[in-house]
Amino acid sequence: MTAQRVAIITGAGSAHGIGFAAARRLGLAGDRVVITSTTDRIFERVSELKAVGIQAEGVVADLTEPAGAEAVVARATDLFGGVDLLVNNAGMTSVSDSYASGAVDRLSLDGWHASIDRNLTTTFLMTRAVAGLMRAAGYGRIVNVSSVSGPVAAYGGDVAYHAAKAGVVGLTRAAAIDLAAAGITVNAVAPGWIDTASASDYERALGAATPVGRSGTADEVADAIAFLAGEGASYVTGQLITIDGANSISEERGT
Repeated sequence: MTAQRVAIITGAGSAHGIGFAAARRLGLAGDRVVITSTTDRIFERVSELKAVGIQAEGVVADLTEPAGAEAVVARATDLFGGVDLLVNNAGMTSVSDSYASGAVDRLSLDGWHASIDRNLTTTFLMTRAVAGLMRAAGYGRIVNVSSVSGPVAAYGGDVAYHAAKAGVVGLTRAAAIDLAAAGITVNAVAPGWIDTASASDYERALGAATPVGRSGTADEVADAIAFLAGEGASYVTGQLITIDGANSISEERGT
């Protein structure tokens, strides 16, 4: 694939988040980018991308609904003629809605559904919405942002989030098999403690306790996404790259 690609990056509303870092990284490499958020702040990010020479457009959409996902894909197609790359980053929290969390015996069913929809259903709906276009083109790159939390580790008090992020990995592997013969790769990244604007002091302290001795950055996650989205990873599919400073494999803690 040598022509300028068209990339959709979801959940890119925060100036310091993984989604925006991925959009900037891909855009500076030459991709045209369509970024999404649940609020109008996405247009501030578009202006910032355009200021450094990136072709960018923004869409406000609720990706927990099929119509929202389809609208984003339709906008990318209308503007640029197709979709070559999808980064499913939407999830975790939303500035337009409260984020429900809780332990397995305390979380309401509504809270469960809200977290599953935000962190897993969004990935499914966006993947489904681009799959037909990518099949027709015989080319596609899909990178899902999962988490260390769920697939390889867990902490207390947020059972739905962990279940959803583990589900993203299962979806990644299943979709990789479904789409491989069409020239489409599907992979995932699992960030650990990443120092974004939403990180708390407690989370930063946990990052400092990793073997590397610090939290990761959004740009470091974006670099892994760019690798999986690139031609150098054309034979990599159905895989999960963990980006956590070796925290999930360390056996010596509290020393």
